[in-house]
Parts: sequence; C-alpha cells; structure tokens
Amino acid sequence: QVQLVESGGGLVQAGGSLRLSCAASGRTFSNYAMGWFRQAPGKEREFVAGISVSGENTRHTDSVKGRFMISRDISKNTVYLQMNSLKPEDTAVYYCARINYILGTPSGSWGQGTQVTVSS
Repeated sequence: QVQLVESGGGLVQAGGSLRLSCAASGRTFSNYAMGWFRQAPGKEREFVAGISVSGENTRHTDSVKGRFMISRDISKNTVYLQMNSLKPEDTAVYYCARINYILGTPSGSWGQGTQVTVSS
C-alpha cells in the first residue's frame, strides 16, 4: 500500500542535531497515524515516537523525551523526527511505519530506514 522513504540520517557528534523525514511514495499516508522506530545492532526494534492522524497528539518513549520531536505536515504528506542533543546510544537505523496510535504498534510495511550514527 503506502510506500515509505526515510531520509535525513547521517554522522553527527554527541550533542548535535538531525532531522529525519518520512515521505510517501505511490500513495499518501495522511489518513494514518505514523510512527518512528529504531533498531541498533544486537537489539530489538523499539518504538521511538508516534503521531496521530491529525497531528494534534504525539507520544515519545522516555529515553528521547525532551530531545526528540515528531511532527507532520498534512499538506505535504510528510512526517518528521527532529532529534536534538543526540547521544551515542541513539545510534541505530531509524524506520517509519503506519501505526495504531493507541497501541503504539506498527500496522504496515517498513521503509528501508536511514542510518543515524552519533559519535562521542
């Protein structure tokens, strides 16, 4: 259904910032709640942040609260993850996906992901 393309990752020093983007390819996802997940080597994929269909409600996992902010531009059918005060433990491949906002679980296919590497 919705084809997702993540971008914006890269190499940054601790304390730096990055903004990730998730854009639709093929069809829009403006009618769906969306979320960001990440997976580091040897670890399970974990939920990072989610945003409701309207963009009025957001949620963030405890480890990123106050540092990361999820947002969406309905007119552009794009979801963002602003990451500030990055830490080495944030290093992972970041993915976006359609989610059940209440449950915080993915309900669609993943994109290819974008690598975020934070050096000390």
